[in-house]
Amino acid sequence: MHEDSLHLWQHDHIFGQDRIKSGERRTLIVIAITATMMVVEIMAGLAFGSMALLADGLHMGSHAVALGITAFAYFYARKHAHDRRFSYGTGKVNALAGFSSAILLAVFALAMVWESVNRFFNPVEIIFNQAIAVAVIGLIVNAASVLILGHNDHEKKAHRHPAEHSHGHSDHNLRAAYLHVLADALTSLLALFALSAGKFLGFVWMDPLMGIVGAVLVSRWSWGLLKDTSNILLDMQASLELQKAVKEAIEQKDGSSIADLHPWSIGPDIYTAAISVVTDKPQSPNYYRNLLPDGIGLAHSTIEVHQCTNHNL
Repeated sequence: MHEDSLHLWQHDHIFGQDRIKSGERRTLIVIAITATMMVVEIMAGLAFGSMALLADGLHMGSHAVALGITAFAYFYARKHAHDRRFSYGTGKVNALAGFSSAILLAVFALAMVWESVNRFFNPVEIIFNQAIAVAVIGLIVNAASVLILGHNDHEKKAHRHPAEHSHGHSDHNLRAAYLHVLADALTSLLALFALSAGKFLGFVWMDPLMGIVGAVLVSRWSWGLLKDTSNILLDMQASLELQKAVKEAIEQKDGSSIADLHPWSIGPDIYTAAISVVTDKPQSPNYYRNLLPDGIGLAHSTIEVHQCTNHNL
């Protein structure tokens, strides 16, 4: 075969990673808001003696770092999308960024627990009025961030193919950022509750307690993100729903059998699969590839076809 004809069978492995994602600009806006409020809450927590406020500030700080990693992942994945050293594109940069964010969250959670326990045994005076005012501002800022990142989210879900619902959000980074600021809003609410209980009921111990509760929330989110991203980084099998869709597409439409199927994630809702087909009447790999359904995120497939020679099976 002439080398000039090879381009007919060759293709890139970019899978859209060179384009600006819809949530990238919104993430940058929220980073600026979150970082500003983080500084205000940490300074206010130290000045007014509130552990709940300080914990909320640290919580926002952890999320500002995580959102910063998310923004960097967007940029890096786009800049290196055409780099041939990445076998299946730069989609897994997002998963690596999420994994790193999860580890940072766990570290911040430990710091919050340590400081909260210390405040139980060594309480400090809390200037409630100022601390409550800052907590209210923090809650408003976090709620605004939730609205910014969550904008059009439900709209996208409504237009998604039914098979896509089992594979998560279309932009893993944006979904992670949304959960970050949602958790921030909840932690701000806890801080406000603790400060109010201390001011009006005299329950000063609620302040460090809410610091621990906030740390638990961060830890839970960190663990969930570690599980999700490690599954991608370790090339674990894609969901059973995706596997079922592939098997039904080939076995029910063509009557062939799939002897081996290995689908795995190579980016946010982007999958590749190695498929081994056994059949009495072999067709070209492209024939079976065209049988695969749209809308399940399968962007790349390697198909090998074997003729069934044992008719007693």
